[in-house]
Amino acid sequence: MAHEHTADGHHDHDHHGPAHGWRRWVYATNHKDIGTMYLIFACVMFFVGGLMALVIRAELFQPGLQLVDPQFFNSMTTMHALVMIFGAVMPAWTGLANWMIPMQVGAPDMALPRLNNFSFWILPFAFTLLLATLFVPGGAPAGGWTLYPPLSLQAGDGFPMAIFAIHLMGASSILGSINVVVTIMNMRAPGVGLLNMPLFCWSWLITAYLLIATMPVLAGAVTMLLTDHFFATSFFSASGGGDPVMFQHIFWFFGHPEVYILILPAFGIISEIVPTFSRKPLFGYDAMVYATAAIAFLSFIVWAHHMFTVGMPLAGQLFFTLSTMLISIPTGVKVFNWTATMWKGSLTFEPPMLFALAFLFLFTIGGFSGLMLAIVPADFQYHDTYFVVAHFHYVLVPGAVFAIMAGVYYWLPKWTGKMYDMKLANWHFWLSTIFVNVLFFPQHFLGLAGMPRRIPDYSTQFTDWNMVSSVGAFGFGLSQLLFPYLIWKCVKSGAKSESRSWEGAHGLEWELTSPPPYHSWTDPPSREIVARGVQH
Repeated sequence: MAHEHTADGHHDHDHHGPAHGWRRWVYATNHKDIGTMYLIFACVMFFVGGLMALVIRAELFQPGLQLVDPQFFNSMTTMHALVMIFGAVMPAWTGLANWMIPMQVGAPDMALPRLNNFSFWILPFAFTLLLATLFVPGGAPAGGWTLYPPLSLQAGDGFPMAIFAIHLMGASSILGSINVVVTIMNMRAPGVGLLNMPLFCWSWLITAYLLIATMPVLAGAVTMLLTDHFFATSFFSASGGGDPVMFQHIFWFFGHPEVYILILPAFGIISEIVPTFSRKPLFGYDAMVYATAAIAFLSFIVWAHHMFTVGMPLAGQLFFTLSTMLISIPTGVKVFNWTATMWKGSLTFEPPMLFALAFLFLFTIGGFSGLMLAIVPADFQYHDTYFVVAHFHYVLVPGAVFAIMAGVYYWLPKWTGKMYDMKLANWHFWLSTIFVNVLFFPQHFLGLAGMPRRIPDYSTQFTDWNMVSSVGAFGFGLSQLLFPYLIWKCVKSGAKSESRSWEGAHGLEWELTSPPPYHSWTDPPSREIVARGVQH
């Protein structure tokens, strides 16, 4: 590891600080450098995926076919989802994990630094491959991000490229997750027990287990698609005796835990930020840990609630309805505990807290519409309409994306040693929050009125709300440009930040200088520092 002594007792001088130039990044084994690369990559992909979303919303501004043909429109819906999930949100969480977990548990680095380098560098190649499908005969995948056969099997030359890209993304996720598990289990400083480490570490530990369990399931499903396409197997081809519904079962057995992979680290971040700006310890720490674990367990037994319209037996419908509703209990525990943490606290409303509060309100709206979708007879109406689109975007945009932004605003002064422009960050928050609602709330109305999802054209009755939604999309997209500008401005010319950037901040990362040294804890923190830094 980079900070170890060589055999003759001298320091390995090459590794004292970062290498210079491109070598620092290509050969990076330092958790902060790799975390930074993940975050930059996620930011680039966020804007790529955002441009695809704007193509979708521009087409839907008015009825009739305006800008793109239906095949390309379907490619955009599919690619937007794959890029946002696997290219923006998941790498952003991995970047935050790389930066923060060693600092929070008192470790010098991640446990497996070279594996860490490898898991990052797989990603640019995977996404080059995925985005290249836009330029091959037959175009990019256009079967929706769920890749349901038989539609996905009718793709052109981009099909095997997309499958291989998904395999690479999965490999990257599995390697990153193994690294997180080994780091948290084996490299905590003395005094940092499992039940007093920060909730961000807990949420990521549980997320890592979900990833290790589910990514191979997705790999199996897409490999079976590949053999159906090229080797005349009939796993999912009805003409050869296969069953396309089997693909849905396998896909959603991965897909539902995946939804929690995207949101559990957000719960961890909000659990860091709310106590800091309420100036109170987190209410019910143990309950939060058990609730997170309960959500992860339940996520494995609710997959078929995505499939209520396939004709499943009544017993199956009842089971999946009840198990889905059960998830609202541990989630409700978390929302209650965050609210109780703020109760009678000494609240201040800096940008991280504003994003955390928006998360709390808007994520809960997404949770409520999820409960509506859990009810079978109601779901027969909602299924495959814009109501579903509204539901999962409320969970993933003001949920996952806002929590990532909250985390960046919370820890940026720690990472850079400089404070960002608060006024600009407040502008970013208010514009994002207003436009995210203008964008997604009308989609509930469109869905309830019967507008199907993934269509490039619609009847005139849906025009007004689609116009409102598209205006919201462009407003939201443009306001995101403030985010990279604000970070760049902070790095270049921000005012100096204290070690403890926020009054009331707790945790071992705030015991280090701002910016932290290249190797976080070359010597484990003393028990006094740990006692000052741990949760309770």
